[in-house]
Amino acid sequence: MGGILSLAGPKSRQASNYNEVSWVETCKKQKMTSGFNEESPGLIPSLPDELSIQILARIPRVYYFNLRLVSKKWKATIMSSELFKLRKELGLTEEWLYMLTKVGEEKLLWHALDPLSRRWQTLPPMPNSVYEESTCMGFSGFWMLNIVGSSFKISEFIRSWLQQKDGLGHMPFFGCAIGALDGCLYVLGGFCRASTMRCVWRFNPILNSWSEVTSMSVGRAYCKTGILNNKLYVVGGVTMGQGGLTPLHSAEVFDPCTGLWSEVPNMPFSRAQTFPNIFLADMFKPIATGMTPYMGRLFVPQSLYSWPFFFDAGGEIYDPETNSWDEMPSGMGDGWPARQAATKLSVVVDGELYAFDLSSPTDSGKIKVYDKKEDAWQVVIGKVPIHDFADSESPYLLAGFHGKLHLITKDANHEVAVLRADPHHNLDSSPSSSIPFADESSHELPNSVAESESVIWRVVAKRDFGSAELVSCQVLDL
Repeated sequence: MGGILSLAGPKSRQASNYNEVSWVETCKKQKMTSGFNEESPGLIPSLPDELSIQILARIPRVYYFNLRLVSKKWKATIMSSELFKLRKELGLTEEWLYMLTKVGEEKLLWHALDPLSRRWQTLPPMPNSVYEESTCMGFSGFWMLNIVGSSFKISEFIRSWLQQKDGLGHMPFFGCAIGALDGCLYVLGGFCRASTMRCVWRFNPILNSWSEVTSMSVGRAYCKTGILNNKLYVVGGVTMGQGGLTPLHSAEVFDPCTGLWSEVPNMPFSRAQTFPNIFLADMFKPIATGMTPYMGRLFVPQSLYSWPFFFDAGGEIYDPETNSWDEMPSGMGDGWPARQAATKLSVVVDGELYAFDLSSPTDSGKIKVYDKKEDAWQVVIGKVPIHDFADSESPYLLAGFHGKLHLITKDANHEVAVLRADPHHNLDSSPSSSIPFADESSHELPNSVAESESVIWRVVAKRDFGSAELVSCQVLDL
C-alpha cells in the first residue's frame, strides 16, 4: 500500500511522474497472498471501508478504469458518486480535457486527456441512433450552405451532391452542440435527414456511459451553449422549415436537478432592426455566432448573413437575475474577433475573456483579451502556432484549464497537439513552482503589443488521430 499512500495529497500527486503502474497486477498479487477475493467483506483486507475509500479518493483518476476490474465491490465503489464527492471535499478533483472528433463522414468519437499524465482515453461511442439520425441529411443540406463556415467549398459540395444517386449528401459537420454541466457531457441537437433534432444525450464519466435526457422544445442545429448557476443554456441555431433553414431567436435552459427545460426570453437582435429598408432586412438574417458565460451573465456575439456575406452585428447579454436581454457594449460586440464565418471562438480563463482572431494568411492568428474599462479588445499573444487546414471545419479550438489558456490544433505532421500558453517569465521559475507535467517542446513567439514580452507555447500532449478532424471540446473537473 506504500505506493497508494504516497499519493496522499494533491501536491505529492502532481509531483509524481505517473509511472505506468499496473494496479490490476498489484491487486491480483494481493488477492493471492492475503486471501483477497470477491467474498471479502472489505475493499482492502484488514482496513475499514471508510479508510479504503479515503485511499481510493487519493489515487489519480487515470487509474480508475483498471481499478474497476479488481472486483465487483471495487467497481461499484469506483463508479459511485460518493467517491467523487469525497474527492471534491478533499480538493483532489482533476481537470480533464474532453475532445470531440469526426472520423470520415459518418462518425463522431470522444477522447479524454489527463493533462498531468498526458494519457488519452477513448470514450464509449454515442448510441447508434445518434449516428443514424445525424449523419445523413436529405436535400436540406443544400440550404445549410447559408450557415456553415467559409472553409466549406461550395463547388466541392455541389459536385459530391450531384454524384449521389439517392440525392443524399453528407455534410462535413453534423451541427450538434456540446456542453459540460455538473460533471457530465451533453450533446444537443443537430441534423437528421430533412429536419433538425431536439434530442439531448448525456455522458456520465463516473458510469462511463451515455443516456438520453429530456429533449429540447425545438429542433436545433449549430446552436450555442453556456453554463450559468449550474444550468445549461441553449440559444439560437437554425431549424428546418418549409422554406429551408431558418435562424432561431429562441433560447431555453436545462436544470439537471429537475431534468426539465424552461423557456428563456427570445434574443431581440436589436441591431438587426437598424436596416435602412425592408429589402436589406429581409435579405440579411441575424444569427448567434457564439456564447460565453462571463461575469455571471451570458454574452452572445451576433452576425448578419446572406451567403456568402457575414457582418458583425454586435451582440446581446442575458442576465439570469432579471431574465432579460440587453445590448452588448459596442466595443465588445463589434470587436469580438471571428475565427471564421459564423463562429467566434472564446473562453474565460481566470476571470478574463479571451478570443481567437484568425489573421491573414490563414496560417497565423492572435489571441485577444477584452478590456472592460476601455470596452476594447487588446492583443495579448501576437502569433499563434497554427497551420492551414482549410478543409477542416474546426482546425483549432480554445480551452481553459489549470488556470491557463490552451490551444488545440493539428501540428505540421497532422497530429493533434494540445498547447499551453505560458508567459515568458515562467521559464525562469524554480522547479518547485513549475507546472507539474513535462513539456515535449516549446516555441517562443513575440508579442505584437510589447516586444519585451513573449509567450511560450508548451506542448502538453499530442497524439496521432489519423484523418480525424476536431469538432469541439469541453473541460470536466472530477
